[in-house]
Amino acid sequence: MNTPQVVVVMGVAGTGKTTIGPLLAARFGVPYAEADDFHPQANIAKMSAGVPLSDDDRLPWLDAIGDWARGRAGLGGVVSCSALKRSYRDRLRAAAPDVVFLHLTGDRALIEDRMSQRQGHFMPTALLDSQFATLQPLQPDEAGVAVDVTGDPEEIAEQAAAALAALPEPAS
Repeated sequence: MNTPQVVVVMGVAGTGKTTIGPLLAARFGVPYAEADDFHPQANIAKMSAGVPLSDDDRLPWLDAIGDWARGRAGLGGVVSCSALKRSYRDRLRAAAPDVVFLHLTGDRALIEDRMSQRQGHFMPTALLDSQFATLQPLQPDEAGVAVDVTGDPEEIAEQAAAALAALPEPAS
């Protein structure tokens, strides 16, 4: 990427957004923001109790992430955000039109295994099925790339950086 862009690292829980995001930000020399930090406490309480969030629950969270991305326009940045539905990504693009998406994809069994090994995270493995049911992969008209999460974090970050670098520059 020649122009500093804001990259939204998306995907279901357990794909490595909070691992790959900072690695990617370091490669690009831009700040990283963790989407979980944008959740209101009520959302965290719901997810901790194993209750999936509704779209209404997600709107203030998405708006806060969109505000961060808009503030980084032209400067670049990386933010993690599940962005599972097209409507969520559309909302982020409405706030920050030039964001690009990095969709971390993977086999359900691999992701469940990774989630079961996490310590101290509020998202229980029990919600993984709801995440996959909600997921709407990137469409051809959405600026972004999909990268499989098989491999170690450095390999995934390298693949992601290469795929993002190959994207066409946004129209100004």
